[in-house]
Amino acid sequence: MTKVPTNVKTKVKHSIDAESKSSDVCQVRCFNQALVSEVSEALPEEALLENAQILFGALADKSRLKILHALSDGQELCVCDTASLLGVKVAAASHHLRKLRDLKILKHRSDGKLAYYSLKDRRIASILEFALRQLAE
Repeated sequence: MTKVPTNVKTKVKHSIDAESKSSDVCQVRCFNQALVSEVSEALPEEALLENAQILFGALADKSRLKILHALSDGQELCVCDTASLLGVKVAAASHHLRKLRDLKILKHRSDGKLAYYSLKDRRIASILEFALRQLAE
């Protein structure tokens, strides 16, 4: 078997990569100015997009999804309840709850040595419920 020099293999690989990538990008640099203007005007305000980014970032973790679902009926859970629900250590549950509180998705209250968490805004539960229902179909 003839050994192919490394630089030849690389050139062939780059050529194949370039061919596969060329089909998913425009080959000519241009744009439909009217369409881009129309779509641009319909974009939500930056502040709204930032809030959506925060929310969807929070929803991008399975443990946090479980927490939000558990709190979606208006109940509150202490950190120990949440740890038990998730099957994790109290420190891990506390980390997730603190993250959601810092994102202003949860509120908390202290009762002696216990810390309880609940949803700050009921709309979060509605968004989660809608998303899960759509994905179940």
